[in-house]
Amino acid sequence: MNMDKVRKIIDALSIHTDPESINVLNEVGTNSSVDTVRELTSRALVKKNVHDSLEVVIANQGKGINDLSTVVAMSTINELLSLEDKTEAINILEDTVNNHSEEDVRDNARSVKALMALSC
Repeated sequence: MNMDKVRKIIDALSIHTDPESINVLNEVGTNSSVDTVRELTSRALVKKNVHDSLEVVIANQGKGINDLSTVVAMSTINELLSLEDKTEAINILEDTVNNHSEEDVRDNARSVKALMALSC
């Protein structure tokens, strides 16, 4: 797999304004068996900084902050912490902490929410 081409495609999807770009990143990138692809995809979804893209990396088990790869999870967390406007991410984190059915997902969201509160 040519990672340079993959990186360019993910970068292009990250700046694309069509909401369908979120679905493509979610279905193709976050489900990849390659950690680097999942990492790049999660970071791209955070950079979009819209409800649907942030929800993918915050509230879905096995994706973003909940990825089994610590590299992917930490990269996503770092990207969330670097957001200039953290409002939507904090709202989704709060909703996930309060309403998600999976305890592990709630715990991860609670931890990231605490880190984001410290970074403000």
